[in-house]
Amino acid sequence: MAKKAKKTAAKKPVAKKAAKKTAAKKPVAKKAAKKSARKPNAAFMAPVTPSPALAAVVGAKPAPRTEMTSRLWAYIKKNKLQDAKNRRQINADAALKVVFGKASVNMFEMTKLVSKHLK
Repeated sequence: MAKKAKKTAAKKPVAKKAAKKTAAKKPVAKKAAKKSARKPNAAFMAPVTPSPALAAVVGAKPAPRTEMTSRLWAYIKKNKLQDAKNRRQINADAALKVVFGKASVNMFEMTKLVSKHLK
C-alpha cells in the first residue's frame, strides 16, 4: 500500500505543471493576434500584366498577382476543370493547355507555371 500512496502523490504535481503550461501559452496567442494586423506586402499588390495566352483566361487588364490567381481559380471552377477524384489535379482545357504546357497540372505546380506568363 505504501507504493500506491507514492504513485498518487507523484501524479498530483504533474497536473499542476500542466496547468502552468496552459497559462503560459495564453499570452503567446495574444501576440499572434497583434501580428495579423500588419500591412500587406507592397510587392503582392503591384499590378502585373498577363501574357496574351494567360489574358485569354483571366483578362488583359493588369492586376495584382493575388487577383490573377483568384481569377484563374474562378475560371477553373466555372469550367469544372478540377479532377473529380484528386481535387489537387487540374485538367487543362485548350486555353489553359497553352499556359501550362501540358494537359494535367498539380495545383501547387500551377502557380509556378503561371508566374512565367506574368510581367
